[in-house]
Amino acid sequence: MSSPQAPQASPAPEQEEAPRPPVNGHWHDVLRSITSGNALVGVFAVLLAVIVGSIMILATDEAVRESAGYITARPSDFFRAAGEAISGAYSALFRGSIYNTRAEDFATAIRPLTETLKFAGPLIAAGLGVGLAFRAGLFNIGGRGQMLLAGAAAGWVGINVSLPFPLHLVVAIVAGMLAAGLWAGLAGLLKARTGAHEVIVTIMLNYVGFYLVFYALSTQGLLQAPDSVNQKSLPMDESAVMPKILGDRYNLHLGFLLALVAVAVVWWILSRSALGYRFRAVGENPHAARSAGIDVGRTYVVAMLIAGSLVGLAGANQVLGTVPAGVTTDLDAGIGFDAITVALLGRSHPLGILGAGLLFGAFKAGGFSMQASEGIPVDIVLVIQSLIVLFIAAPPLVRAIFRLPAKEAK
Repeated sequence: MSSPQAPQASPAPEQEEAPRPPVNGHWHDVLRSITSGNALVGVFAVLLAVIVGSIMILATDEAVRESAGYITARPSDFFRAAGEAISGAYSALFRGSIYNTRAEDFATAIRPLTETLKFAGPLIAAGLGVGLAFRAGLFNIGGRGQMLLAGAAAGWVGINVSLPFPLHLVVAIVAGMLAAGLWAGLAGLLKARTGAHEVIVTIMLNYVGFYLVFYALSTQGLLQAPDSVNQKSLPMDESAVMPKILGDRYNLHLGFLLALVAVAVVWWILSRSALGYRFRAVGENPHAARSAGIDVGRTYVVAMLIAGSLVGLAGANQVLGTVPAGVTTDLDAGIGFDAITVALLGRSHPLGILGAGLLFGAFKAGGFSMQASEGIPVDIVLVIQSLIVLFIAAPPLVRAIFRLPAKEAK
């Protein structure tokens, strides 16, 4: 009888190896974070607008239209004309906004850059006013009215108050910022006390502000120049004019430096102060902010006061710096509405607004060069700016065209 065999031990289960992270996993995550972010969408929105603008440039060019009539017979003529039209347009834009390669000396060649910075100053200041309101959950569409009131107040001080330089200039700037801040603060107060929508209120205040300034410029003893029937004031006193920072050869003045200071101040408010935290909390969720003990109504009022004063800096910039010849009803030059585009493109971040303001300043400075040297309507630049707003307002469209990954939920 055979003895029973001892049971054999079952083999130990093999341990599964932990999956190894891919070698390029970190860089893949970084790349995905970049391509799914809002900043790249803004860049591609500008690129799309430029592409569509290029098509419109081709449509307005006489040589391109002529060669298109026999494109099947000689396609090379069409493509040559198209290339010359587009390259000529954007090279003219570059020469008119950054560096004039045809200038005889360096001092003349950099003049376009100084013009870009001059145009960018009020755009940056007004864009900061719109962007700060956005961060607090408010839509400040009243830039035009706020700039007009600021320009009228700063202009009145610049004409009727006798003070030495630089005190006269400081008082005029402060007067403009206070006037615009109080005008915008009225919209914030109505929002806080009655729930009135700030978009409707600020749009209506644009009309009220325009006709107030129109009345002041049509009435002797207020702003209208003596013995004049035109809606225009006297020129500013020399002591209230922003000095040119690079000498009389260039038009760049103190307003651009003040805009840079405003960028730094707004960045500090939003990123480093308790007030900025309240702005962001209310902008994200006013109900949650109220539950956390934040006075939402007061935050609305303060946000609009500061936002309006920033737009007012742009209005004072126009009257005391860019157009020191006097106050007019068109002193805002469309900046009140362009500031909305600048704030959207800059994602309501101070540094983003700085970059967007410089871009739009280049468009303004270079658009005239495109029209003068290439015969391209300056309205093409306005179309490009409008298309930027359109594409920024439709991020899914931009992501679909360039096959960008969807923004990851936090």
